[in-house]
Amino acid sequence: MKTIEKLILQNKAWAQERRLNDPEFFERQQHSQKPHTLWIGCSDSRIPPDLITDTDPGTMFVHRNIANLVVHTDLNSLSVIQYAVEALEVQHVIVCGHYGCGGVNAAMKEQDLGLLNGWLANIREVYHHHRPELSQIPDEAERWQRLVEHTTRAQVHNLMKTAIIQRAWAKRKAPSLHAWVYQLQSGELKVLETIPAGS
Repeated sequence: MKTIEKLILQNKAWAQERRLNDPEFFERQQHSQKPHTLWIGCSDSRIPPDLITDTDPGTMFVHRNIANLVVHTDLNSLSVIQYAVEALEVQHVIVCGHYGCGGVNAAMKEQDLGLLNGWLANIREVYHHHRPELSQIPDEAERWQRLVEHTTRAQVHNLMKTAIIQRAWAKRKAPSLHAWVYQLQSGELKVLETIPAGS
């Protein structure tokens, strides 16, 4: 069976199971969404947010890009953030990185990656900022993990500086911001930092 055909069949099976377990599920879903959380994660196919947090559709508003970056010139992510924070009034924003991130690994190396160079420059800035510490880590895999953590924290701090978050904090004392990292080897999330609203 072809991959695309299999996806359609799996969707039908999923929808049927949902209707059997909760006959009103799709009726509720079609009227509105009220997610409590905005999830900003990596595009990596191994980290589906709803699966790893065992949450139902409608629980999280999701934005994904290479290496889960929050870049002040990226209108795509800023539009998602603004809609989630101002229209949906989410209570939490999670930036979730993951160990084994290919984007972070690529940024550690001096090589030409074409179009990705501009995007990965944001991670390279984090790398250079933490170079004294990172250069003291002899094991490359451990250094890579540490850069994943620094990069994830940096995105939460970028988020905190946006006018979107500053306005929301002044207006409604929310959302709180969270830096998490997903551990591929265990399937568990590690909390790196929490920034309460208004900090």
